[in-house]
Amino acid sequence: MEFFCYHRDRPDSLKLRNELQEAHWSYMDGYAPQLIARGPTFATDGETPTGSVHIVDLPNPAAARAFAFDEPNYQAGAYRDVLLRRWRNLLGRTMWDFPGGREGGNRYLVLGLGSGEAADLVLPPDQNELIAYGPLLSDDDATWLGTAVLVRAPDSDTARAVLTADRYADIEVHDWEFGGRR
Repeated sequence: MEFFCYHRDRPDSLKLRNELQEAHWSYMDGYAPQLIARGPTFATDGETPTGSVHIVDLPNPAAARAFAFDEPNYQAGAYRDVLLRRWRNLLGRTMWDFPGGREGGNRYLVLGLGSGEAADLVLPPDQNELIAYGPLLSDDDATWLGTAVLVRAPDSDTARAVLTADRYADIEVHDWEFGGRR
């Protein structure tokens, strides 16, 4: 089962995150074979972290909750909240398989939150810039709750346009980059 996990930073938590960077990376190293994508989000200045995205394949919702809530930054209070949802990998690959590579261009997390009739369940025709793409689902996989996308795009408006705007209650766009050890 695939899960989308987005830890959002608590204001002024940068010092704590920096202190815990090695603990965070070591924790994630333990999940390396299960990771589909990972990486930090940033404020518009491109330097200040605002959160941490992890898309991971785990056996069940209980394992996903343990993954999210045992994470060192979460345990230390660096994060203000966690969005944890089932997710379906429509591209069928990891971010490391993205043909565009790790470097070059602007990358974004596009998070469409919705309810009701599902939207964007079919991949867009132009998939060349998609790093990860899939629906956010309830724990039982029965209810569509939105869509999460990692995409390379020239700007945030182009990234936002990957989703059908009028089908979501809200669409968030965050600067994002490939995470993990280099």
